[in-house]
Amino acid sequence: MIGAVDIGGTKIAVGMAAENGRLLAHTQFPTDAKQGFAAAVKRITAVLRQTEAETGDKMRGIGVGCTGPVDPIAGKIGNVAFLPGWEGGSIAQALADRFGVPVVLENDADAAALAESAWGAGKGISRFIYVTVSTGIGGGMVVDGRLYRGAAGAHPEIGHHVIDLHGPACYCGARGCWESLAGGAAMAHWFSENAPDGLAVPEDISAREICAREDAFSRTAIAREGYYLGIGLANLITLFMPDVIALGGGMMGSYPLFAAKIQETIHSSCGLVPYEKTSVVTAVLGANSGILGAAAAWLHKFGAYQP
Repeated sequence: MIGAVDIGGTKIAVGMAAENGRLLAHTQFPTDAKQGFAAAVKRITAVLRQTEAETGDKMRGIGVGCTGPVDPIAGKIGNVAFLPGWEGGSIAQALADRFGVPVVLENDADAAALAESAWGAGKGISRFIYVTVSTGIGGGMVVDGRLYRGAAGAHPEIGHHVIDLHGPACYCGARGCWESLAGGAAMAHWFSENAPDGLAVPEDISAREICAREDAFSRTAIAREGYYLGIGLANLITLFMPDVIALGGGMMGSYPLFAAKIQETIHSSCGLVPYEKTSVVTAVLGANSGILGAAAAWLHKFGAYQP
């Protein structure tokens, strides 16, 4: 049994998973990042003990997936915009000290990629890319059962490759990166800024709300979103020619609205590669991808990972 912790800017999910990917127990609570790193460790510790007791079994180890930049080698949290003051927090060491088991820290998108590769849309696939589209865009790559890492173990930020040099400025330092054009927050911002006079637009409208509307301008926004999602996916196909790209995250609950435009854009943009050999599918683990990803990250490091 593997303890699993998924740390996001809004919530933290904690649970126990079997080595076959079955979720045995789990719960979640608000991140409340302003309370600080030490307070979060205390709450995570208490809930891990609680969920471990519910299963009646002992943990072999703990996997942690965390939003934003992390150092998976040192087991420390990086400079995460959603977790102010947590930078340098040694989450792996803190939990290892409390439970006496090995602990692994991984970027949450990389962790979810491992889970989908082991138990979801990428099972049995040699070259697999997982992309999560929600407020922002992230992802991970699994090649022949191993997570792809960059220099110094860095996580490649696929959501921040540039699509339009004249596009919106992003906190990453670039203009017109994929996230700034096709993330959920970007879609909502564009909609609010460009809505025609007379169209009723709720304050702080979300991408999900736009997808539920049926007016002509909402359909325009959905087509634009499909186009920019398609451009980013076409770039991944041209660069890597994976067997499968799986799309997860909250935005992909509306995937049927974007699918035709995505495919049209891929077909028109990938003229030098056999793009039809890459399947673009929706991820299958849904809301559990984060917590199962944390467990998969532990199994990946300690040799029991079976994609």
